[in-house]
Amino acid sequence: MSISRRQFSLAASAAVVLPAFVGRVSAQGATMKIGMCAPVTGPAAESGRYAQIGAKIAVDAVNKAGGVLGKQIELIVEDDQTTNPGIVLAFSKLASQPDIVAFLGSIRSTQVHAMAPDVLKIAKPVMIGGTDPALTHMGNPWLFRFRPNDSYSGSVLAAYGVQTLGKKKWAIVHSTDAFGTAGGKALTDGLAKLPGTSVVLDQGYSNQSQDFTPVVLAIKQSGADILGSYFTFENDLGVFARQLRQLGVTIPYVGSPSITNTTALKLAGPALYGTFGVADYAEDSSDAAKAFGKAYRDVAHVAADNQSSWTFDAITVLAKAINKAGKTDPQAVREAILAIKGHAGAEGEYNFDANGDGLHGYNVVRNDKGNIVFDKHVEAST
Repeated sequence: MSISRRQFSLAASAAVVLPAFVGRVSAQGATMKIGMCAPVTGPAAESGRYAQIGAKIAVDAVNKAGGVLGKQIELIVEDDQTTNPGIVLAFSKLASQPDIVAFLGSIRSTQVHAMAPDVLKIAKPVMIGGTDPALTHMGNPWLFRFRPNDSYSGSVLAAYGVQTLGKKKWAIVHSTDAFGTAGGKALTDGLAKLPGTSVVLDQGYSNQSQDFTPVVLAIKQSGADILGSYFTFENDLGVFARQLRQLGVTIPYVGSPSITNTTALKLAGPALYGTFGVADYAEDSSDAAKAFGKAYRDVAHVAADNQSSWTFDAITVLAKAINKAGKTDPQAVREAILAIKGHAGAEGEYNFDANGDGLHGYNVVRNDKGNIVFDKHVEAST
């Protein structure tokens, strides 16, 4: 089903900010259960809270519009602890409940990889936000992505830096996990298609690093005239950005979606002013994005970002697919999700391909003194 602007407002007025513990968003009477793995604890707990709020707004909107197959949605949340073992355990707890019809996984590719074998075994639809391109190309038919994958972000970042900003000597910084490695490669591949460009530094780092001084010094000494990055965790990005400015690196900086996330903006402050990024969610990119942004701000009292927008879209599309299928049979729901075309979501227009990717482009945004300003939308090709 599609969610109208009025239903957005109704959902916002009914929603409450979720407490910081594992729990259930319940409705009275017979319910249809959806499981959600979210970082309630660990370094991503704040962004996990935002993800739950986005899902809660969608649950309220769907339920107010009549629910799914005549039932109200009940969202059951398990803490993934911001770790790979944690999400495996969280998914196992949810999967042991046979009346859960589908699941929301993680926004982090490394966690999705960790849970993927169990997803294949349980054989029920799992909505994900991880952007490693491999996730929907490894023979697992039960993963459905609600963000554009990094084959698109790499080409958009490269084109914007070279063609719009006019820079050609790149330093690339990325985490060494599945997301960062794939993202760094996607950016390198995108640059390879643009004449006259070069990667003068390809620098990996370990997640949860406390000191990025060696990385920043390597950038400073590389001769790069532009920086591109793929950061998995916003707290790492906050430390890196502050040290970047403290050590006098002022070259243009374009980053993956984490550079635009609310948590990163809070942690980095002025250190990210003037930077650019690709963002799957940008409030001014569409009417649906604007409607979600207002509903979310009314509830969370901060601007929306992709942590919350992808979970909102995942619940909304899942409800639409189950209603279209007319039953909760996993294969029927899978086919109904893949058949969705032209769905106007908060993140963009969903047109699912055979691999389970729903979005195929990115928004380019800039940080204007802490405000994320929409520049343009780019539909990219691999």
